[in-house]
Amino acid sequence: MSRLIRAVIDGAALRHNVEVIRARVPGARVMAVVKANAYGHGLVQTALALAGVDAFAVARLEEGVRLRERGVRAPIVLLEGVFTREQLREASRFELELVVHDQLQVELLAAEPDTHRQALWVKIDTGMNRLGFRPEAFPAAHERLRSLRPSPREIRLMTHLAAADEADGRMTRAQLERFAAATRGIPGERSIANSAGIFGTVPVGGQWVRPGLALYGASPLPQRTAAELGLRPAMRLETSVIAVRHVPRGETVGYGAAWRAERDARIAIVAAGYGDGVPRSLPNGTPVLLAGRRVPLVGRVSMDMIAVDVSALDAVGVGTPVELWGEQLPVEEVARAAGTIAYELLCGVSERVPLELA
Repeated sequence: MSRLIRAVIDGAALRHNVEVIRARVPGARVMAVVKANAYGHGLVQTALALAGVDAFAVARLEEGVRLRERGVRAPIVLLEGVFTREQLREASRFELELVVHDQLQVELLAAEPDTHRQALWVKIDTGMNRLGFRPEAFPAAHERLRSLRPSPREIRLMTHLAAADEADGRMTRAQLERFAAATRGIPGERSIANSAGIFGTVPVGGQWVRPGLALYGASPLPQRTAAELGLRPAMRLETSVIAVRHVPRGETVGYGAAWRAERDARIAIVAAGYGDGVPRSLPNGTPVLLAGRRVPLVGRVSMDMIAVDVSALDAVGVGTPVELWGEQLPVEEVARAAGTIAYELLCGVSERVPLELA
């Protein structure tokens, strides 16, 4: 390994996960969510690796522009839409599709008649209470968009599920009922399912699905592993040992003396820390994969280094390979140890960590 730490991105795993998703929702088109630097996997390289999907979704205008500038020609949807005339003109220039979720955006479109040549996605708030028209406000907003001249190429309808990862499905069913009632009799393709909606217990339907986390091979369901869902992790965060220490019984390791050796121990120092995106909240005992075997984290995560107890292993030295998460050590497991979710760990890989497409 020429670098101390790197995130290796498996393009074949990304494509495999798309096929798993397609098999789960036969006939639906796939809008791959690549916002937030493709959940830490690299915006452009992920989009290029997923050239066979039907569309991409990003959160911000600059993400969509960057994809266009790097040659991505597939439809690109701005999930947050735009908020100024300048942004609207820029989105139109780069042929980006817009989510419309607020009356301000309707008025912007009405004031700029040359900027709605692409499809529009009208978002209805069915219970997330974040973005979207309330069901009672949706008909008027939809009618105003239909009356734009020139007419938008297409108007599609969408909502976002708040609790599709919950096994009982009560909130998902309630949201689906609200969405169906609000859109009854209104033409247009529908998009409802996120990753949890695709794999959850309640059939969601719709002509489009919007997978995010599942694309990257992590499970969106707390009760199911990625392997059980047929998904393959696309990121392997790997590094190496930079020192091996002999710590006598009774001595401590790291800041705050948070771990004390109960016996004479061999401790490997690994080039990874919260400066790279390894959560400082990881407790003693969190598994780390060293030379293919699990060893426990000891002491606090520092900015550039962690320590692991390798007393039970032979032949550990400078350069021994380390996996922090990947196919053999699921990122969901590490996230649970940190008291967070896989999304945060993947998105939190810092820019000083090189991304390499395998």
